[in-house]
Amino acid sequence: MTTPALPAPREPGRYRVGLVCLGNICRSPMADVVLRTRVDEAGLAASVAVDSCGTGGWHVGDPMDRRAAATLTAAGYDPVHRAQQFAPTWLEDHDLLLAMDGSNLADIGGRSDRVRLFRDFDPVGTGGEVPDPYYGGDSGFEEVLSMVERTCPRRSPAATPAAPPSCVSPTARPR
Repeated sequence: MTTPALPAPREPGRYRVGLVCLGNICRSPMADVVLRTRVDEAGLAASVAVDSCGTGGWHVGDPMDRRAAATLTAAGYDPVHRAQQFAPTWLEDHDLLLAMDGSNLADIGGRSDRVRLFRDFDPVGTGGEVPDPYYGGDSGFEEVLSMVERTCPRRSPAATPAAPPSCVSPTARPR
């Protein structure tokens, strides 16, 4: 699979990625934690910022769903998160917004150069949706984590900061 080209950074030396789901307590915070970890591992934390939000405001200020946090913890991640709500300023403040499903995508204005589906970068099922695990069991959270991890794979020890995780491609790297 070829990684889609990403829009240029709005600010030289800094790239901002926002992840969007419905309530910002399951899918987007899981992706946020994993992508932020991958960015840190790549040595890009000073130049690539990652955050997440929900299109609804029901959970603003809450931690992520306990099942999402447990799934991340079991996989070795630190699930620190507080929910926040999408605002139209996110469209101008971020270089790239990645929605978890078509409904989230529509809620933030639809596809554009800077707004895509998260799974547009998934090597399996490119362009598909990340299913909402909220009303299901633990296996739904494990499925989401699997999708997120394969979309933002762990870097090999030989990799350098010039080769960041696939969901923050070299074309996204600040110049």
